[in-house]
Amino acid sequence: MARLLSILCLPLVILSGCSAMDPKEHAVTGPDFDLFEYFSGETRAWGIVQDRAGRLKRQFVVDIRGEVQDDTLILTEDFIYTDGERSQRIWRIKKLGYDRFEGRAEDVVGLAEGKSHGSVLNWRYSLKVPYAGRTIAVDFDDWMFLQPHGLLINRAALTKFGFRVGEVTLVFTKED
Repeated sequence: MARLLSILCLPLVILSGCSAMDPKEHAVTGPDFDLFEYFSGETRAWGIVQDRAGRLKRQFVVDIRGEVQDDTLILTEDFIYTDGERSQRIWRIKKLGYDRFEGRAEDVVGLAEGKSHGSVLNWRYSLKVPYAGRTIAVDFDDWMFLQPHGLLINRAALTKFGFRVGEVTLVFTKED
């Protein structure tokens, strides 16, 4: 009986260990990540896109210009991919309170929602991406981790219908 009970409970133990991170877990970590302050001015990032098996699919560099207007951060992102493709995304991000944000961009479905605590920011949104000659919406669960000396690491899990389809990793630095 004890063996049967342990077999039945094993999936619950495994699933309970798979809960999502909460930005509040990082409330006392440092350095403090101020989204508006960090992205004001010029920033550069290098990134990779991996499929669900971890295979490298794309590499890119993105130059970002940030400007704060009242309670809104306007981020202009210019992407250059190693295959020569270029694209641009313009974010309009509003501060809703001390630790909450919402953002819009032309290729974002609805609103992006962000929560920040300590050195961490979590963004959740759906992005329209090209796939097989058409456009599909892919869900992004973005986690930004500010490191000492202004280095920012961003990992995004990409899902479709709840299934992981890939990951994007970026490293940001402030430009002088």
